[in-house]
Parts: sequence; structure tokens; C-alpha cells
Amino acid sequence: MKGKTAVVTGGANGIGAATVKLFQELGARVVSLDIETGCDVTDEQQVKAAFARVGEFDILVNNAGRAARKPATELTLEEWQLVIDLNLTAVFSCSRNAHPYLKKRGGGSIVNLASIMGLSGGIYPNASYQASKGGVVNLTRALALEWAADNIRVNAVAPTFVRTDLTAPIFSDPAKLNTVMSHTPLGRLPEPEEIAGAILYLCSPAAKSITGITLPVDSGYLAR
Repeated sequence: MKGKTAVVTGGANGIGAATVKLFQELGARVVSLDIETGCDVTDEQQVKAAFARVGEFDILVNNAGRAARKPATELTLEEWQLVIDLNLTAVFSCSRNAHPYLKKRGGGSIVNLASIMGLSGGIYPNASYQASKGGVVNLTRALALEWAADNIRVNAVAPTFVRTDLTAPIFSDPAKLNTVMSHTPLGRLPEPEEIAGAILYLCSPAAKSITGITLPVDSGYLAR
């Protein structure tokens, strides 16, 4: 990662923070775009301004996300839209605004945070999250094909439940956590650092022939 510059959205906490830390340890210059540090990635003008401040970069990790876990009949359109805006529309916006920077560098890598919920019906009612992550999976394929000629690889990582602020309501409830574990063949859930490792792989020269894929890091969840 020496000589590389990476932009990580939602880099202040959880998987984003683990990714920032790992990339920095391996010699990359890393810029975190996070609402906690003054950049709302759902605002395209803020994204454009942030990218201009960063200057040239090689890697974009679209990590920022949110959820609204409740039955679909109880989910308001405002709650639905907030999830779609951050989990899907911001991924599109950040990616298309990153494109000229990566193209200028002769190519680069984009890694999107999908989820096992984008590849399955899930366990708990979470329609907006599941729809947004399913969108990320296919957006990843679409951009990978569109930008392959520019040597820009676009991939995604699909974690299972990982202990972060987003999943605190699951991990703090023994009954819910037991349900999750009953769908986890390996009997252990990945840590944020393991998701960061998968992101690193997809950004690395070892994955130079990989584009358009969604890599599950799910302890066997999807193999059931």
C-alpha cells in the first residue's frame, strides 16, 4: 500500500475505522470521509469538495451505512429513504465522482460494502437495508463492466453480523444473538479487522484480475 492514497467513507467507526487503521499500517495515505468529521456523503457537493481537497487518489472504499430494523408495514417512507440515500445513492455518487481521479491515475480500485442481507432474505425485518445492499451488489457489477476499460476495478465485500455500532441492538440481546449464531456454521462471527482484510485483498495487486464480484465474509451464513 506504500505510495497509495485511499478514501474511506464512514471511516470513524467500526469496519471503516478498522480499514483506515490497516491501510495506514501498510503505508497508505488514508483520508476518512465521515459525518462525525464534517462530510455528509449523501450530499454530492460535499463529496466533490472533499475529493478536491484530497487530490489524487487510487482507492475508494464506500463503507458508510445505516439501518432501520423494523417490519415493512411500520417503516415510514422517510426512514426508507434515509437508508437508501446513504447505503446506495451515496455509493453511486461517491463512485462516479471518484472515477476521474482514478482514471487519471491509470486505474484504481473501488470496494463497496454490501452485506449478506443483499444476497439473502435475512433473519430480521430490515427491508430498506436489504433492498439497499441488494442494489449495491448489482451496482458493483454494473460499474465494474462500465469502467473496466479504464482499469478501474469495482468489487464489494458482504459481511455477516459484525460487532459495530450498527449491530449493537443484536449483540446486546442474548436471544437475538443466539438466533444469529444458529445461522453461523463456523460458530464465530468476524471482527471488523477481518472485513478490513478482505477489503485490503480486493484493493491489492493480488486481486488485479478480480472485478465485479461480491466477496462474502460470513462464517458460512450463505452456504446454508
